[in-house]
Amino acid sequence: MREIGHFVGGKTVKGVSGRFGDVFDPNTGEVQAKVALAKHSEVEHAIAVAEAAQPAWAATNPQRRARVMFKFLELVQKEYDSLARLLSSEHGKTFPDAKGDIQRGLEVVEFACGIPHLMKGEYSGSAGPGTDLYSIRQPLGVVAGITPFNFPAMIPLWKCAPALACGNAFILKPSERAPSVPMRIAELFLEAGLPEGVFNVVNGDKEAVDTILNDQRIMAIGFVGSSSIAEYIYTTGCANGKRVQCFGGAKNHMIVMPDADLDQAVDALIGAGYGSAGERCMAISVAVPVGEKTADALIKKLIPRVESLKVGPSTDDKADYGPLVTKQALDRVKGYVDTGVKEGAKLLVDGRGFKMQGYENGYFMGGCLFDNVTPDMTIYKEEIFGPVLSVVRAKDYEEAIRLPTEHEYGNGVAIYTRDGDTARDFVNKVQVGMVGVNFAIPVPLAYHTFGGWKRSGFGDLNQHGPDSIRFYTKTKTVTSRWPTGTKEGAEFVIPTMK
Repeated sequence: MREIGHFVGGKTVKGVSGRFGDVFDPNTGEVQAKVALAKHSEVEHAIAVAEAAQPAWAATNPQRRARVMFKFLELVQKEYDSLARLLSSEHGKTFPDAKGDIQRGLEVVEFACGIPHLMKGEYSGSAGPGTDLYSIRQPLGVVAGITPFNFPAMIPLWKCAPALACGNAFILKPSERAPSVPMRIAELFLEAGLPEGVFNVVNGDKEAVDTILNDQRIMAIGFVGSSSIAEYIYTTGCANGKRVQCFGGAKNHMIVMPDADLDQAVDALIGAGYGSAGERCMAISVAVPVGEKTADALIKKLIPRVESLKVGPSTDDKADYGPLVTKQALDRVKGYVDTGVKEGAKLLVDGRGFKMQGYENGYFMGGCLFDNVTPDMTIYKEEIFGPVLSVVRAKDYEEAIRLPTEHEYGNGVAIYTRDGDTARDFVNKVQVGMVGVNFAIPVPLAYHTFGGWKRSGFGDLNQHGPDSIRFYTKTKTVTSRWPTGTKEGAEFVIPTMK
C-alpha cells in the first residue's frame, strides 16, 4: 500500500503521528493509498523550517523569484499528462477536466511571473520642502493555504504562486482526499529552484488546521471549502491576529430570459451543472427560467440532455463526468435528492439508481433534474455539490433577480439574454460577487480577482489578480528628508505640507 507523508525542508518525510487517512479510487471504491495525518509537533516543525528559510527568499530580488515561476511552468508542461492522470485517479474527474484543473492553476503562476512589476510601490518626489514620500511592498513572512479536494492543483497554485512570488514562505495543508498532486507540486517547485524549506506540505485533518490557526508565526491564511469551516477559520484566524481570506459554499443561479437562445442556455446548463459531477463551487445548480412559456420550453430541452449524459470512469476521456470523490459524498448527494422528493419538488430525471458496469462499487451517480423547486426547499437553500440541477420558475425578471440576491450564498450567477439593457441592469443590481452574461461559469482570468459575497466569502481581499499581491504583502510608507544645512528648529505641531 502506497504511503503518502509530508514535504518539509525540501524532502519527503514520513508521518510520525501513527494516524492515517484513506485515499480512495473513486472508480472502484478501493483504498489506493494511505496519507499521514500530521500531529501538532509535525506542523510546528514545518513552520519552523519555513520561518528559517523565508528571510533569504525574501531578500532574493523579484526578478529571480520570477525565474523560479517560469522554470516551474516549464517543468509542469513536461509532465502535464501524468499529473492530470494522478489527479484524476484520486478525485474522480475525467482526464480532460483534470487537465483544465491544472491549466487554471498554471494561469495564476503565469500571472505571478510578473511579480517584479506587481510589487512595485509608489513614489512622490518633492512631496514637501526637501521631502520625498514613497511606499514599498514587503512579504508577510510565513503564510499558509488550506485547500479542498475538488481542485487539487488549481486551488493550491492559486494560493502558493502569488505568496511565493511575493517572497513569503508557504505551508500548504491540502485535502487528505487528494494529496498526491499537491505533494508533486512542491517537488517541482524545488526542482525549479525554490530554496529548501520555502514551500512545505503537511497533510492532516483538524489537528493540523488548528495548529496553523493558533501558531503566531503564521501571518496569513487562505482557505477554500465549506462555509461552516470557512467561518470557523476566518473567525479563529482573525482572533489570533492573522490576515485571513476564506471562500465557502455556493448556490449559483442561471437566469434564462424569454429572449435567450435556449439551445445555448441548455448547453451551458448541462456543462456547468453536471461537469465534474457538480463538485465545483462555481457549478450552476439552479436554473431560473422567466415565465411559464420559457420554463416549459427549457424543461423540454433539458430532460433528454440530462438523460443522455455519459457517466463513466475517470479513465474514460469521452465521459461527461466521472464518480464523486467518496462514498460519503455520494450518500450525501442521494440524501439531498430524497429530501427534494419528500418536500414536493418534481424529480424529472432520477440518477440515484445509476450503476456503472464493471465498477459497481464506484461512487457513480446519474444526473438528476428537479422542476417546481421553491425557495423554502432544502435542495434550494443548501449546497448539494453533486450532479443535481434544480429549476425554480420565476414569473418575471424582478423575481428572477431577487432569488440570487436574497440567497445566503453569493458566489456566482449568470444571465442568458439577447437584450443588452437587461444584462446591464442585471450586472448592476444582482448581489453576487461574480457575474456571467451569456457565460455560465464566470471564473475570472488570473489577472482579475476571484471571490464571492455573503457566506461564499469571508475577508476583504480575494484570490489571484491584484488582490492576491495585496493579501500576501504589507505596505511600508517612507517619508524621507535630508538636511539642507538650514536649521529649522523643533516642530511641536503635526507635520503638514502647507
